[in-house]
Amino acid sequence: MKKIVYLTILICGLICISGYVPFRAEASGSYTAKVYTGSLNVRSEPSLEASIVGGLKKGETVTVTDEEYGWLRVKSDRVSGWAAGYYLKKVDGRVVTASASDQDDGVQDRSDDTRATVLADTLRIRSGAGLDHEIVGFLTKGDAVTIIDNRAGWARIQIADGQSGWISERYIEKGEKHTPAVSLGNSKSLKGKVIVIDPGHGGDDPGMIGTTYETIEKKINLSTSFYLEDELRSRGASVLMTRTEDEKPELHDRVERSESAGADAFVSIHYNSSEKNTSGILTFYYSDTKDRPLARAIENRLADGIGLKSNGISYGNLHVLRENDTASALVELGFLSNAKDESVVRRSEYQKKAAEAIANGLEDYFSK
Repeated sequence: MKKIVYLTILICGLICISGYVPFRAEASGSYTAKVYTGSLNVRSEPSLEASIVGGLKKGETVTVTDEEYGWLRVKSDRVSGWAAGYYLKKVDGRVVTASASDQDDGVQDRSDDTRATVLADTLRIRSGAGLDHEIVGFLTKGDAVTIIDNRAGWARIQIADGQSGWISERYIEKGEKHTPAVSLGNSKSLKGKVIVIDPGHGGDDPGMIGTTYETIEKKINLSTSFYLEDELRSRGASVLMTRTEDEKPELHDRVERSESAGADAFVSIHYNSSEKNTSGILTFYYSDTKDRPLARAIENRLADGIGLKSNGISYGNLHVLRENDTASALVELGFLSNAKDESVVRRSEYQKKAAEAIANGLEDYFSK
């Protein structure tokens, strides 16, 4: 969606400064994270255009001290700089996904472990006993697990391949297993679905420029889209992106990407602006029959609470919705013209929650 851009501020900044560097908010505290891709470039600035100063390998741990647009400032014993946050996962101090060989012998050999079956259509597996812990995978209805520990309404479970995590006891029934459980982080509830993610704007079109922290919309659209891509792939979906770098596909090319792929759903990611002090999330649809059910399913999950209130769904006469034969929705995940919203949405934690909520909404939509 085309937004009003504060051109005077931007042009002045570009004239007065050699190389525009956005405001960086200080992190509330450092933490440890682990690389979960084969290799990861470390750059001098939080941008794909910045020079590469080193690299990290899968499994390496780093200290994270700051965040910006989904990029993390990292430091290891041999390199420091900025890395893409969607390839790093925070290491929880208690339980992180573990293989059978990594676990205590007592866990492997216990004869009094309790079998249980999942009752919920989709059940989140977390790295620790509580909603504040990272989601490390999903189970589906009928999956069998082995309970190896309990804590305050949460069960630590192990599945057939030896991996473990924590789930809420409210959504399981104790008893013999019925079907094998899927691997952690590999839910198949979206298996076979083709989903196109459209990071809005790009190239010479920055979208909205945040009025407090100068957050550039095209960048945050892309970082959020990468989180959503990872979330959908972990659930078995085939995912296509209309852009993966700082380029600007034409609107008709974005639609063509969806239609030529025979996509099952199209989701466009944006952040909003207003001359008023408006706050919150808004989800757009065009067709009552084609798009509204998808928009409603996604909005219902965003409204569950990801850090900003939802303002519901709204009709939008937008090209990527109007001209698209695929069921489509466009989500505005906060107002960059609102200081509070901008402060919230800049954080990777918020973007990950938004991605999870959108993925849950897609699952709900396809299950009907």
